[in-house]
Amino acid sequence: MRKLVARRAAVKAVAIASTVLLAPLLGTTTAAAVPETPAQLNADLLPPELVQAISRDLKMTPIEYLDRAARAQQLRDYARDFRSERPESFAGAWIGNDGKPVVAVTSLDAAKIAAGDGYQTRIAPVSADSLENSLTQLNQWVTGLPRDISQAINSVAIDFLNSQLVLNVANTPAGHLLNLPTLIANVKVILSPNSGGPVERRPMGGDTYISAPVSLHDTALKGVDVCSFGFNSVDAAGNALNISAGHCDPNLGKGNQEASVYFPNVKDIPNSPELGTFVQAKLGGQTGLDYSVIKLNERAVRAGMDQPTVRGANGTTIAITGIADPITGAPVCKSGQSSTFTCGFVVADRVETQLYTAEGESKTVRGFASSACTLGGDSGGAIVSGTLALGITSGSNAAEAPDCNEANIGLAQYGGTASLGIPIRPILADIDASSGGGVGSGIAVRTRANAG
Repeated sequence: MRKLVARRAAVKAVAIASTVLLAPLLGTTTAAAVPETPAQLNADLLPPELVQAISRDLKMTPIEYLDRAARAQQLRDYARDFRSERPESFAGAWIGNDGKPVVAVTSLDAAKIAAGDGYQTRIAPVSADSLENSLTQLNQWVTGLPRDISQAINSVAIDFLNSQLVLNVANTPAGHLLNLPTLIANVKVILSPNSGGPVERRPMGGDTYISAPVSLHDTALKGVDVCSFGFNSVDAAGNALNISAGHCDPNLGKGNQEASVYFPNVKDIPNSPELGTFVQAKLGGQTGLDYSVIKLNERAVRAGMDQPTVRGANGTTIAITGIADPITGAPVCKSGQSSTFTCGFVVADRVETQLYTAEGESKTVRGFASSACTLGGDSGGAIVSGTLALGITSGSNAAEAPDCNEANIGLAQYGGTASLGIPIRPILADIDASSGGGVGSGIAVRTRANAG
């Protein structure tokens, strides 16, 4: 068996303190442009392993989990509409620790409107637009730094509770030497463990797949890449697809990005059965997304990858009923064979972090952070809120931990485990826009509502 090596590109660790409530990533589109929030499954239809994870990680009952997830999406719709009508007054929205939705505003008049609509309110000194402009300036400064300095910066996020940006810096000599720009006010620095670098992944059953830039039988091949499948999807032409992470494509950035995807036969890697091929992948760039599209073959379809399900612990599955957007305070759970089902809360629904490829090229990736534990091998896996598709796993500050127990203990002093997710809605929009009418055009996540 050939030796499995670390992935060619690794997402920098995300370590956002779980006590910080951060700004929602809400566009100026009106709520009417977004479909109604799909219904969640009944609590008795959740798999036992997921119920166990909800109780262990969230201290909630399944009914409480589903209810809070639904209320987060209702808040998303309200906040998007509110911001569209009053951009100068909107200052963020989140689900509080007590489970109640909060809308932050910059004026008493706006507070009266939100309170009249049944929301708790909070007065903030700076609008969402102003803080997001500062975030853009700070990221422009970060990308202009020398690599040995910028590598010390794990992520940048917006903390609306304190009207400031949160710069997460590795606790290293390089991190201590950062000279922050004085033109950007209210920047808070959080030190986290010296992290980043290669992410070790292990091939396991279930959602895990392996890939390589050339055939597994090529004698020059020195290792394979290991990631997890995300959401089963279908395009307008009926092609069976799966959405995973962009940095999982070993031919990312090459003229032909295609690379085969295999189910790992750990006893005989060269003879692992093929399940499909990467047909599209993005990493950074204008969109800041990290996603790939895998065209599945008949073997994968026969194995059930044309179904609206996500596999988690011990092969159990959860049916997907629709798609959702990340909202701070929303409960989330992720699947993965390395860490099985784990759950947490969205702690930042706008995070930007730098990713360095093996060639030393810097990529800015945008997504959301959650407190769910994610281990090596889970990259590309599905993240759900309730039973709605929320995003795919891009990176984690616990990727090198042997298990979540050790990760939780080792990272407790730094705010606990944190994972970077890429939201599913902009992924779908970008796949469709980039398809040129070919594979991926009209793509949709497979759900109970659209299952054939």
